[in-house]
Amino acid sequence: MSSPVKVRPRNEGRRVAVATMIGTTIEWYDFFIYANTAALVFAQLFFEPLGAQAALLVSFATVGISFLFRPLGAIVAGHLGDRVGRRAMLVATLVLMGAATTLIGLLPTYEQAGLLAPILLVLLRILQGFSAGGEWGGAALMAVEHAPEGKRGLYGSAPQLGVPIGMLLASGVLAITTAAFGLEGFLEVGWRIPFLLGVVLLVVGYFIRRSVEESPVFLELREHKARAKMPLVELLRKHWWLVILAALTFAGNNAAGYMSTGGYVLSYATTVHEMDRTAVLWCVTAASAVWAMTTLLGGWLSDRWKSRRNVYLLGYALQILWAFPLFMLVDTQIVAMVLISLCAWMLSTGLTYGPQAAYFAEIFPSHLRYSGVSLSYALGAILGGAFAPTIATWLQQSTGWIGSVSIYLALMAVVSIVALLVIKDRWGRPLIERDVVQAEAEAPAPVR
Repeated sequence: MSSPVKVRPRNEGRRVAVATMIGTTIEWYDFFIYANTAALVFAQLFFEPLGAQAALLVSFATVGISFLFRPLGAIVAGHLGDRVGRRAMLVATLVLMGAATTLIGLLPTYEQAGLLAPILLVLLRILQGFSAGGEWGGAALMAVEHAPEGKRGLYGSAPQLGVPIGMLLASGVLAITTAAFGLEGFLEVGWRIPFLLGVVLLVVGYFIRRSVEESPVFLELREHKARAKMPLVELLRKHWWLVILAALTFAGNNAAGYMSTGGYVLSYATTVHEMDRTAVLWCVTAASAVWAMTTLLGGWLSDRWKSRRNVYLLGYALQILWAFPLFMLVDTQIVAMVLISLCAWMLSTGLTYGPQAAYFAEIFPSHLRYSGVSLSYALGAILGGAFAPTIATWLQQSTGWIGSVSIYLALMAVVSIVALLVIKDRWGRPLIERDVVQAEAEAPAPVR
């Protein structure tokens, strides 16, 4: 028999939601600073000997390489999050991300250190990917497991907001920096400043995340000794199909996000059409603000409609419809059209991102939840966003037709729709299974 887990007072849930949002904002500011700087200058600073086109492809590939290490971060943080607790992982992943970001800002360039420079850059990007793989699951579960009854989607959208807000902050800082230093100054020293700001944000985020209370779901599991001994092994043995399907529900969203605000449109507009970098960065910044609002809307609607799936389906339908207009408006080379294009695209992205924390939390059992949501998120990021800018750059260069990229984005949305239709929508299910707790409580003590 199941009954809903007891939640703490509503003001406690709000405080935790805000804390997870702020921490996730800082974490993803660090992550997106790399993606956007890779689109702007890393090809010249670290990979110039390869030639312009190959250097850009490799620069985008370093963005994708970090995604390959997200599952490792998800496995480690998932195991510890299910065994030790959600909060400890939130603090550890934030510290790791902040340290890697700050060190990137101190790196020598290829001109200064030769081959050592790109090697160190890739290693630090791998650390960012490891951190990102473990961070999201903890933030999502802390927000959802503290949420009042009937408001998991809304509260779960709080850490989701950290991604577009982190992008807004990253693109805004880059826009200000490029405007202040100009092209030559930015290439020489200005690119380092957004990375070095990471140490300030790290300190702020550390103290905020240390202040939150542990998840009530985890505390109850610990009290009744209902934690899995080997969460990953049990997850893959009993729920491997659910991990794959959940990953696919996220893949379309991740492809959309990394193609638009994650660097490709910025690179396409400034490299192919030679538009002003600062102007396009401000468009990306505005689109990130729209992404934040529609993410909040997506979480709220998933509670209001009593269905996470239906909100997802609406978002992916809009992604398919806007895949071609997205680049047609950018091809006008008019800043206002680029702004409209990106802001409209963010409507679909937000609707497919806002419900995700609550959706993932509800489909996995409580004692395996951190491992399940983290691994699904990490695999979805690989399948969707890891090499999306690289794939898009290759498609555009090899076909000479930007419409091939639009087809790619539409197909990714179709894949996610199919996965959503296969998984049962478990809106409102109890976040802790009483039968699991009861079985563990009644289990005989081991013979010594």
